[in-house]
Amino acid sequence: MKYLFALLIFYTPVFAQNYPQDYFRPPLDLPMQLAGNFGELRSNHFHTGFDFKTQQKEGFPVFASADGYVSRIKISPFGYGKAIYIDHPNGYTTVYGHLQKGYGKLEQAIRAEQYKAESFEVEIFPAPGELPVKKGDTIAFSGNTGGSEGPHLHFEFRDTKSEKIINPLYFGFDKFLPDTKKPLISGLMIYPIGEGSIANESQKPVMVNLSLQKDGNYIAEKIYAQGRIGFGLICGDYDNVSYNNNGVFKVEAFNNGSPSFEYEFSQLSFDEGRYVNALIDFQRFRNTKQRYQKLFAQNPYGLSIIKTDAQNGILEVQSEYSQVFKIQVSDFNQNQVTVFVPIDYAQQSVLIKDNPEKTAYFLQANTDNIYEKDGMEVFFPAKTFYDDFYLKFSVQNKVMNVHDDSVPVHSNFKVSITDSTVVNKDKTFVASLSGTRKIYNPTKRKDDTYTAYTKNLGGFTLATDTIAPKIALLHAKSLKKMDDQKQISLKIGDDLSGIKSYKGYINEKWVLFEYDNKSDRITYEINDDEVIEGENQLKVIVSDNLGNSAIFETTFFRNKKTK
Repeated sequence: MKYLFALLIFYTPVFAQNYPQDYFRPPLDLPMQLAGNFGELRSNHFHTGFDFKTQQKEGFPVFASADGYVSRIKISPFGYGKAIYIDHPNGYTTVYGHLQKGYGKLEQAIRAEQYKAESFEVEIFPAPGELPVKKGDTIAFSGNTGGSEGPHLHFEFRDTKSEKIINPLYFGFDKFLPDTKKPLISGLMIYPIGEGSIANESQKPVMVNLSLQKDGNYIAEKIYAQGRIGFGLICGDYDNVSYNNNGVFKVEAFNNGSPSFEYEFSQLSFDEGRYVNALIDFQRFRNTKQRYQKLFAQNPYGLSIIKTDAQNGILEVQSEYSQVFKIQVSDFNQNQVTVFVPIDYAQQSVLIKDNPEKTAYFLQANTDNIYEKDGMEVFFPAKTFYDDFYLKFSVQNKVMNVHDDSVPVHSNFKVSITDSTVVNKDKTFVASLSGTRKIYNPTKRKDDTYTAYTKNLGGFTLATDTIAPKIALLHAKSLKKMDDQKQISLKIGDDLSGIKSYKGYINEKWVLFEYDNKSDRITYEINDDEVIEGENQLKVIVSDNLGNSAIFETTFFRNKKTK
């Protein structure tokens, strides 16, 4: 019956959609090279598109990939930074992120909304037909805004109706990225699972040596095991033109010839992104920065791209067990590498023992869990974690210690602290501790109880912030005479609760300062329509998350050039 269940899971018919092959053009007129591909493993998420290299520069024209209309514009110092969304009549949406600025009517629409809202951060949803575009129209310039770590263009395809993100290779983009190279396997790990399980004389995960064969495949050293075991591997892929290691397209594992565990990066949903922490060996990643992708699940989780047998990829090695476990890794162009893993049953002594720290608090991931002491409480809703574990929990000197970051957290949990001795209640918040540093968590107060939601384990305490943010003018001497100056820049920061908002004024009128969170810098592009001849008054107000504000005021001089 279990075997039949496995067949049903793997072989339920899926009818492939016919994606248009020549409908969309590349969004850049540069040689196509990838800094990141679809499904690539990132911190706390899977990458949801292509990152196109832009020669380590900004300012290249970005083009509409097909006819359509701009359906959304989002400007933020985080995430995709400046991003434009285009809906197309064939049911797909393209997304262009980390832009430097919009072009033409789009930039005008962005500026108009920013000045209307008196905010750098805006989100616009133009009506259909309000901002139409044709295939090849310039819509923006490439940049490095938001969470970008270097100049590039982030590009996505989405199903407009379902909002699922689709691998761009399905839309004919594979012809711009020739790929004749096999994926690479750079590590294999075996995991004894549960008490009584041993592999190669170890109760802990151990690395497996691989031998490269002439045909490019691998044979692993023989595994001697007893009990339940699983495998994990490090893999990557190169195409012929991008020159850097990206993610793989498909991983399949076979137990005794039958499908055991599989995933394919063809499409993703946004609410699945954090499951990357369940797919990888999270604790090993925290310790070594190596991402071993697990080919099993002790506790099944909701990542839709995974197909598994009834044992969730776990092998039961019993008496007289002898077989070859097979792993296949493929790219979109069907270049493939295979790892053959011979496994024999063997009773064996344990040289490497696993002695996990057992505390008084055994947390079961599939149920609600609540822990409290001395007015401090943490509540974990069911499914906050992926697996059961022994939680480290203690309260001492008004600090609640809740485990550490070696365990992945999937969703928000609640931290509550009650303290009637707090003096400045409205300036107090729940802080996470990182060494001696206190990190702000958005906090609500009811009477003497302070509550915050977070995904970060560690220490928690109450902290009070009564200190205003800091504002520093960059290139201060340039304000004496601004005839040839194009910008005014200031560095803003707050040492405790963090920046919540800022406003900039020239001669008492709001002007647009753009915020770069990577450098903590706000910048005003000088507009002669907003300054006057001679002396101008500059004022900047910065507020933190507890309502403390700082005001910076100065004058600058500008003689407008005659045309």
